[in-house]
Order: sequence, then C-alpha cells, then structure tokens
Amino acid sequence: MASKLLRAVVLGPPGSGKGTVCERIARSFGLQHLSSGQFLRESLGGGGAAQWLPQGGQEPFTAVSLMSPTSASRMALAPSRCFPAAHSRPCARPGFPRTLGQAQALDGICQLDLVISLNIPFETLKDRLSARWVHPASGRVYNMDFNPPHSQGVDDLTGEPLVQRDEDRPEAVAARLRKYKDAAKPVIELYKSRGILHSFSGTETNKIWPYVYSLLSSRIPPILSEKEH
Repeated sequence: MASKLLRAVVLGPPGSGKGTVCERIARSFGLQHLSSGQFLRESLGGGGAAQWLPQGGQEPFTAVSLMSPTSASRMALAPSRCFPAAHSRPCARPGFPRTLGQAQALDGICQLDLVISLNIPFETLKDRLSARWVHPASGRVYNMDFNPPHSQGVDDLTGEPLVQRDEDRPEAVAARLRKYKDAAKPVIELYKSRGILHSFSGTETNKIWPYVYSLLSSRIPPILSEKEH
C-alpha cells in the first residue's frame, strides 16, 4: 500500500518567484515539473496550476488540476501531482488556490498537508513584473533584469518575438497586486488557522530557497543538497 502523500501548495503574489521555487523543488526532490501554462494549454486550453509527476514514472495518477470550483469537480480525474509511490513525494501547486472559493473547492478533492507562502515587498514585485516578457506560444518567462533572453526581444529556443502582457505593464501592476492581496487574505488566514501555513519573506528567491528546502527536507528525503539544486 502506498504511504501517505504529502500535498502542498506554493502561494504568492504575481512575480514572487513561485515558478522558480517549484522548479527547484522538482530538481531537489526528484520530481519532473510541468509548468502551469504548459499543462493547461495542453489539457484545458488556458489558465494554470503546475503539474508534478514522478521522474520517469508511468503510474496512473489520482486527482487533480484545479483552477476554479467548477473545474475542481470536472477535473477530479485529470493527470495529477499526487504520487502513489512507495515513498511520500510532494504534490505541489504553485499559485493555487487564489481565492477562498478555490480553497474550498480544493478541500473537496484533497486535504493539504503544507502551504508555502512567499512574501515579497511591493516595490520588488512591481520592478520584477514590469521587467517581465513572455513567449506566448510556450509560456516561457524572461526578466530583463536577472533572466534576460540571449538576444534582446526574442525567445531563446524558437527565435520568435517576446511580448509584454498588458497585466505586466507598469500602470497595471499596482492594481493587480492589490487585487491579489484582497483575494488571498482569506485563503492565507484559512491555512494559518489550520496550522499548515509556512511563510517566507525576502526580496530574493536565492535567499528564501534554503528555508523552503529545509522545511521540505524535514518531510521528504531530497536527492540533491540545498546547494546542488
């Protein structure tokens, strides 16, 4: 019989580094990470909570990829980030749930063991988002300050043009962050009341990561050291 699975979500405002943290979790704990955009483009046609699969695994999975109360029930049998393996592995969903309604829908599918919340200063987020450009077809994200493309304005793999989404333009960022804060507050309070919320604050993912790694290492065995990620 499979051991108890560790189910977790990574929460944070836009630009907080959720995707980077999840990629590092995947490498450090022996998981394969499929980005939210990639998964939902292939499976749903839009949206995005990231998918996690066992490295090289082909086992049938249980629930879920969730984006709303409606999709939660509709997608209960979709490919999952939960692992029916002999060793506990994390089921991690970056950025989901974003609202109390989504959190309640998720409760109907599975009970979370761990919630990681990334707390980044407003000014840092504003700078990050305003410098972000994307490759629309793949969802690959570049930041002109710390992760620029090899050639300015084009995707590294395809050579196709990058675009700045309307929501990442400086004038839209402030409103976007306020909206997230209002929607996320009851979600964070819910998980805090359950005693499963772990918050990490800072301006750099590299400085936050060691604490995230230490937390997860206390729950599941890593395959890489913190510095090898």
